[in-house]
Amino acid sequence: MRVALQKVTTPAFRGIHTRALTPRPLRWLHQTSLASMPRRRNFFTSNQLLAPVDERLDPAGLFEDAMKPKDAEQPSQQHAKTASTAPPKRKPVRASTAKSLRLGSVTKPSKRNGNARKPVTPDDDDADADSTRTIRAICVAQSFDMAQVQENLRLHGFELDPDGTEFDTEAVVHARGVNNGDIFVFPSGTVVTWSIPQEILIKLASKHLIRAASFPHMDRAEMEMLEFVPDETRDTSYMKGEVVVIGTRAQELENNRLDTTLAKIAFSSGLARSPKLAVLETDLEYLLQESKATLNVLAAGSQHKLKRSSILKMTGQLLNLRSQLNHYSDITEELPDMFWDSESVLEQYYNQIGAALSVRRRIEILNKRIDYAHENVSVLREMISEKYGHRLEWIIIALITVEVLFELRRVYREDISEAEVRT
Repeated sequence: MRVALQKVTTPAFRGIHTRALTPRPLRWLHQTSLASMPRRRNFFTSNQLLAPVDERLDPAGLFEDAMKPKDAEQPSQQHAKTASTAPPKRKPVRASTAKSLRLGSVTKPSKRNGNARKPVTPDDDDADADSTRTIRAICVAQSFDMAQVQENLRLHGFELDPDGTEFDTEAVVHARGVNNGDIFVFPSGTVVTWSIPQEILIKLASKHLIRAASFPHMDRAEMEMLEFVPDETRDTSYMKGEVVVIGTRAQELENNRLDTTLAKIAFSSGLARSPKLAVLETDLEYLLQESKATLNVLAAGSQHKLKRSSILKMTGQLLNLRSQLNHYSDITEELPDMFWDSESVLEQYYNQIGAALSVRRRIEILNKRIDYAHENVSVLREMISEKYGHRLEWIIIALITVEVLFELRRVYREDISEAEVRT
């Protein structure tokens, strides 16, 4: 009985105490009917073990769906899927036939301003292009030793001058490669190939001919590409836009490839100037970027960071660029010496491809940019000379001051000695 009364009286007194003495606190959040409902086990959970049995995924079904071929989908689903994921079609833009490519570094890349140049690989379209209808020119060195070039080509089994053109080997070396592809090596450090795959050209230039190169620059190699089309109904060749049309009538009827080879040499000689110019343009661009930092420091009003060694280095680089462009190569020549005694039609081929690639215009622009860079470097050199001149003047003033002090000391001692003698 006592236990039953205790169970009843204790909660009663506890309720009276809480209601009478302490006010009931206000509740800002009230339990709603949705919150009081039991929680679903698949609410905000990705665990399949906690989900209801009827909603759990069957692993076997997953594997079966994964193993089903894509063709088993319904046509309507496939159409909807492709319509939602396929990118919008664009109108194709006509690309230029002449393509200039910076190749990836085959050797260790050069360091300029602490930043190694990032190699740029050719596009897939260029790599997959029809090699049998492609002309490729690559510049890998400042110059080639042509005697060493002939020795290396013979060593690797190439046939030299197969068509008997009898050109001076110091001007061009002609070899025939795989699939009757033609290889032309020029002393300007450029190799031009006809109907030869790109990977073979890069291997030939970077591994075999590079041994005969002077001042190679595989990390700054430049490539130019053109398309050519043989025409069996013509004896002469010409340029159609940026496509070379080679007349092969004599080759097809008489099996005489001499005229075709002469035309290829003329076009190749004109094409070889373009990648050589591209290398010089890239070198000048790097040089201008280097001088830009110096000019920014000068514009900020601080001259103490100008170093004589860096100014002299930039001067030497500019003189080297100008010499390579105008003196040490035949880039600026109107017509190479090897075409003087040949037919006038070869001169036309040479000029046509030069006009298609805007070689003369590029040479003029490059010379003007070199002049502009030379003016900037000349101003910097004069400032450095003036700075060192001021330093020499202060040194001379200091020496004269020291000499005057010694002279005053001598006069003072003489006066003291005379005064002592009088006394």
